[in-house]
Amino acid sequence: MTVEQKVKELHHFISGELVEGASGRFSNVYNPSTGEVIAQVPLATKEEVQKAIEVAQKAFPAWKNMSVGKRAEIVMKFRQLVKDNEAELVEIICTESGKTREDAKGEITRGLESVDLAINAPHLLKGEYSVNVGGNINAFSTKAPLGVVAAISPFNFPVMVPFAQTSMAVAVGNSVILKPSEKVPMSALFYSELWKKAGLPDGVWTVINGDKETVDELLANPTVQAVSFVGSTTIAEYIYQTGTNYNKRVAALGGGKNFMIVMPDADLEKTANAFIGAAYGAASQRCMAISGAITVGKETADNFVAVLKEKVEKLKVGPYTEDDVDFGPVITNQSKEMVEGYINRSIEEGAKVVVDGRNPSICETSNGFYLGPTLLDEVTPAMEVYQQEVFGPARIVVRVETLQEAIELINDHELGNGVTIFTNNGAAARKFQEEIEVGMVGVNVPIPIPVGYYNFGGWKRSKFGEGYMFGPDQARFFTKVKTISEKWLSVDDETTTSFAFPSNEKDQ
Repeated sequence: MTVEQKVKELHHFISGELVEGASGRFSNVYNPSTGEVIAQVPLATKEEVQKAIEVAQKAFPAWKNMSVGKRAEIVMKFRQLVKDNEAELVEIICTESGKTREDAKGEITRGLESVDLAINAPHLLKGEYSVNVGGNINAFSTKAPLGVVAAISPFNFPVMVPFAQTSMAVAVGNSVILKPSEKVPMSALFYSELWKKAGLPDGVWTVINGDKETVDELLANPTVQAVSFVGSTTIAEYIYQTGTNYNKRVAALGGGKNFMIVMPDADLEKTANAFIGAAYGAASQRCMAISGAITVGKETADNFVAVLKEKVEKLKVGPYTEDDVDFGPVITNQSKEMVEGYINRSIEEGAKVVVDGRNPSICETSNGFYLGPTLLDEVTPAMEVYQQEVFGPARIVVRVETLQEAIELINDHELGNGVTIFTNNGAAARKFQEEIEVGMVGVNVPIPIPVGYYNFGGWKRSKFGEGYMFGPDQARFFTKVKTISEKWLSVDDETTTSFAFPSNEKDQ
């Protein structure tokens, strides 16, 4: 059978139906584990995006006016359908992203935390009420949905991130347009059908596949009121600057360079185990992955590297169909080459190779996009591998003499997504928490991703805009507040005209 016969042509999801692309332009979707093209996803034209936006806008008034309890009920049904179809969704995630089954299941579980919070939209939409703020006037506030909103999601989490970006937006009454990564579009199309089965009215949920042309129309179109983005820092800044230039509400989350500080008193065996999973899980393709260790003191560094070396050498890379693999391939061959470039240049700059993951043995029998785990020691802040987010299994060790030096290094970096410290010293942990300039902080927690009812977001160039992912700020981001002052007149009320600025001075 030829490759052309195997390849499936994907669609958009508009007005409750799968819709063929009309542009004639397609992007290949790969199975990273085999290197094979498994599907082609249509890339929408500007006109196709406009039509999708029109459909979403038409569906908005009825959805907005549906009771918040009924909307929450539909979200609850969606959650159950995701659980009922979890096994099939896991296979789709693994096929298009290369993740292990265990990792895919974990992603779905974390994604459902955002759905759980969205079920609580009735509580989060409650306004405030004050009686007789002055002159027998009652004041109260209400929260209203924005209208049509858009989410642009990354390849590394085909389910968790879109769920975090969209669940609350749907629950509070918006029409939502999702533009998934063209590298992993199949998951989004699958759970679009689940939204329909849950009873979501046609047009409230849309998936439009595309590239920069699609993104630019979502950013420029005046009907789209807000944009949520997760991806690289460069694109996040572009999304933020372009979207806000069109007067949109924008939350754009970028990349991270997330370090683990290892103190002299840390249990090195436990710390190394934590580092391994947080650093190499999902082939290090997580914005919250540990990028490297900053070891305090020469003895700490020497001992920690020795423990790490033994563990990293035992890690197994392979396809998700093998149950004993620790992580799978990177997403594309271009990604593989980019990570290899970082490794090669770091060696030229003086880094010491502790474990070399280039050309793993599986590459002899598979065309998948595989890289083994690489560990580089004696990396300095002047090196490119330190400065840039490396989205692949090449991790680094930076040696310092003091905790203060480690804190200053992290604070000087342009990215501030996540950071953690491993120590049993309460004073050191407190100093770290108070002085570190990073959005998400862990103490003996390797990946400090907050649970779904806390806000997720970094500092500095890891996040642009005031919106967050996860947490109650999702409800605030996707709603606008109306404040009402109300007074019921009686025959005893004064009828004289006053030109003074309104106040309650007479009632004091």
